[in-house]
Amino acid sequence: MLNFLRNPWGRPRVLVLVTALYIAWSILPVAVAILFAFNSGRSRTTWQGFSFRWFTGDPYGSVLHDPDLQSALKHTVLLAIISVLVATPLGVTLALGLQRWRGPGSGTVNIMMLLPLVTPEIVMGVSLLLLFLNVFAVIGLGTTAQAIGQITFTISYVVVIVRGRLVSIGKEYEEAASDLGAPPRDILFRVLLPLLAPAILASAAIVFALSIDDFVITQYLSGDASTTTVSMLLYSSARGAPTPALNALATVALVITLGTLTLTFLMYRRFAGGSGDSGASAMAAMEV
Repeated sequence: MLNFLRNPWGRPRVLVLVTALYIAWSILPVAVAILFAFNSGRSRTTWQGFSFRWFTGDPYGSVLHDPDLQSALKHTVLLAIISVLVATPLGVTLALGLQRWRGPGSGTVNIMMLLPLVTPEIVMGVSLLLLFLNVFAVIGLGTTAQAIGQITFTISYVVVIVRGRLVSIGKEYEEAASDLGAPPRDILFRVLLPLLAPAILASAAIVFALSIDDFVITQYLSGDASTTTVSMLLYSSARGAPTPALNALATVALVITLGTLTLTFLMYRRFAGGSGDSGASAMAAMEV
């Protein structure tokens, strides 16, 4: 009985089984949706043979030939790229500032920075909608508003990840570089940022994935049909009688996301694998 209380799961193979079942249950719906993207017929529930019809073959309804599907995919990727290019450097800057700030008000600002993580997305979407309609009416709804909305809620993820990395590396490398006579600019660009590279890459990948996946904020801040994203198109068409082209579109978006995450992971391993020596390399550069 005592052994059971210490380890109620029993042998490690039980944990492996539970993990495998959870992964299988998570992947199964996605696998079914991807499977019917290759259906040769128009049904999304009855298998009628394998085909690339809804990717490239159909001259009117495939992803390659349907302008609505192409527009949604291009707009989704555009918003994701803008979010990464803006939210990542802003988040890194905020993380550095918040980590160093110890004066009055620092605690309040740190809590406010985490609000987008705990605020229901629909609340944030409605708030941003009212903001752009009443306060920033000159911007209005559309691509700019959608990009600002996505950047607003993804910055917090960058801040949390980068601050975690800052805590793990400590201040030793910065202090050593300062003792060697390095100016603050060199400490930042030649010591600190190389050490933060794994966290910055991970943050950029998360921002990209969140942007691709976002629906609520993007939907509220959309303007016309040209600002429709993949998630919006899937939602608006799901209750009708759509063809497997929507499955194909979702599959293409998933491949883009997984490809980006895989590339980021490989780059992350490269930077993280040498992170133990990067500090020494930076110190050697400071001495030179």
